[in-house]
Amino acid sequence: MQKYKIIFFEVNSKEKKYLKKKFDKNFDVSFFGDKLTDANSGLIKDANVVSPFIYSQITQNVIKKGSKLKLIATRSTGFNHIDIQTAKAKNVSVANVPYYGENTVAEHTFAMVLALSRNIHRAYVRTIRNDFTLDGLQGFDLKGKTLGVIGAGSIGVHVIKIAKGFGMKVICTDTKPNHMLTELLDFKYVNLDELLQTSDIITLHCPYNEHTHHLINMNNIDKVKKGALFINTARSSIVEPRALYYAIEKGIFGGAGLDVFEGEELLKEENQMLTKNVAIEHLEAILKRNILLRYENVIITPHMAFDSAEAVERIMDTTVENIKAFFEGKNYHKVI
Repeated sequence: MQKYKIIFFEVNSKEKKYLKKKFDKNFDVSFFGDKLTDANSGLIKDANVVSPFIYSQITQNVIKKGSKLKLIATRSTGFNHIDIQTAKAKNVSVANVPYYGENTVAEHTFAMVLALSRNIHRAYVRTIRNDFTLDGLQGFDLKGKTLGVIGAGSIGVHVIKIAKGFGMKVICTDTKPNHMLTELLDFKYVNLDELLQTSDIITLHCPYNEHTHHLINMNNIDKVKKGALFINTARSSIVEPRALYYAIEKGIFGGAGLDVFEGEELLKEENQMLTKNVAIEHLEAILKRNILLRYENVIITPHMAFDSAEAVERIMDTTVENIKAFFEGKNYHKVI
């Protein structure tokens, strides 16, 4: 019986231990903590399957190096890190994980909303310095405020449900309105301009693609209601970086919670940068992020909205199911 060679990238020791138990002797499984890039693409020359996470860049050159490659099983919903056209031309299938953490990301979204609306992050920093004064810590109620949800898909719907529990008004913008949901969950669809102009809190939950690239930009940022909170647990490139910095600096955003940000993929490499030639745009991205960290009304988390124990297990289980179903000729979560 043929043995299928599978290589997982961007896995930690706990994930490796979990995944090893999922494959029998018909699979030869290898694991690497590093991301897959052009530089180490020689690793996949004999692989039938590669499974990356979001920081791997599955370029044309990478796909060409995998002469025996049959399947790219990304452990993510998005797949913009994969050269889909080359994969299709090389007859390499691509699978993703469309559902795994709708409630998980929604809960992280509201963790950020609550931290900003009640100044919890500021209070924490102050109290560890043994300062228990209340000056500048007064927050505001969520009840009665308007939440603007950009992208009312599976995650967005969970955000709406949580918001209704707080007694909030909810408006949404989406390319595929589901009017049955509006009656069930008591919200309404509006266009993007109206959402920006009337929302007290704006949260992003749309996918990143050519249509959502810089959806919020310098042309519409001044339409945002003055002092609105801004939350992004989706993808950084949905917002034009210049517009984000401008909105924070000018007080257009009263606060921002960012789980994704420009240059986040460089975090693991920063300690090595002193000994490497670093592209100027990478240094600029790091500098801009460090500037954001100086603002008391900005919370940055390291792309962890998805990262609950339950959600990560669901990601791995679905990926394993995709791989096994592919070789068994069964249905799987196929992108192409």
